[in-house]
Amino acid sequence: MKAFVFDLNGTMIHDMEYHTRAWQYLFNYDLGGQFTWDEVKPQMYGKNQEVLVRMFGPDRFSAAEMDRLSLEKERRYQQEFLPHLQLLPGLPAFLEAAHQRGIPMAIGSAAIPFNIDFVLDNLNIRHYFQTIVSADDVVLSKPNPETFLKAAAQLGVAPVGCIVFEDVPKGAEAAHNAGMNAVVLTTTHEETEFAHLPNVLHFAPDFTDEFMQALV
Repeated sequence: MKAFVFDLNGTMIHDMEYHTRAWQYLFNYDLGGQFTWDEVKPQMYGKNQEVLVRMFGPDRFSAAEMDRLSLEKERRYQQEFLPHLQLLPGLPAFLEAAHQRGIPMAIGSAAIPFNIDFVLDNLNIRHYFQTIVSADDVVLSKPNPETFLKAAAQLGVAPVGCIVFEDVPKGAEAAHNAGMNAVVLTTTHEETEFAHLPNVLHFAPDFTDEFMQALV
């Protein structure tokens, strides 16, 4: 049996520029930082609280402050991205084909439920996914395999039977650590950045790629 596990941001939707823009605004205008785009972009993985710690250190914010800043950042992101919200080319047909063939599907994302719901409900695609593992459901973020292992367990599929769709090296590394193969969407990172990972089956710009079609 096989199953598909999808990362969300940068994998199902092409929104990482909007996340980076929202973080950079928060860092520089609200928190007094002076971070360049190139300094912010590599930090776009993991939980929001982890991003804040990586950028400002472990002692700058209380847990309550990080929760408030996280929500503020996501509201700014959603407001800016909503007019552009759409699935990657080919993904609507891919999801429908997989659904028709009875392939179990899950979302395994470091996003908070607030953002996952924003995508699923505005695009009316929630019914495709048997389970969702968000940032709130795990202790350890990618590249730890917890997200993907939980998704597989909840689908009732062995990790070796899962194919993960990812866009960042830390995510593909998490799949490797979970014993899963990965297909990489090249929306945010270059192929060379994944050279150290033996589990990447294929690189594609979107879901119109012939390899994608062959999976379903």
